[in-house]
Amino acid sequence: MRSHPALDEIDMMLLDLLQRDAARTLRELGEDVGLTPSAVQRRIARYKAAGLISAQVAVLDPHRLGPTVLASVMLTLVRESMEHHKAFTDRMRAAPEVQQCYLIAGPWDYLVMLAAKSPRHCSELGNRLFKSDENIKRYETCIVFDTIKAGLTIPLGGGR
Repeated sequence: MRSHPALDEIDMMLLDLLQRDAARTLRELGEDVGLTPSAVQRRIARYKAAGLISAQVAVLDPHRLGPTVLASVMLTLVRESMEHHKAFTDRMRAAPEVQQCYLIAGPWDYLVMLAAKSPRHCSELGNRLFKSDENIKRYETCIVFDTIKAGLTIPLGGGR
């Protein structure tokens, strides 16, 4: 695991800008934080080397790509050994329809977010990913009717 780099106020502003829109030019970012493009580039390289930036991706609007059904699934395992958790999480990581998967506290063990092509596809996913696993004691699926807010930004303080 990498150590946490020391971050100053400019780092926090720059990271906040990057997580909102990583496609902005070095010049635009530099103008917003008061640095030259080359200084911005050096800082971004430092963030990547430290593991602060793990990926730069395009976030697609699932509803503009044709029919998409989003669903949250809460589930509980029967056996909770390290190897049972690993087998489950490996399966979730391998399934392209699993957008997010969280180990959680409380009466449920996991929260899984699915993206399916239709309600029928969502049901098929539930059968394949959850119902067929004898180590899943119980699962409950909730279909998402509307996306109110979706994001991946981490609050960095002093926000805009």
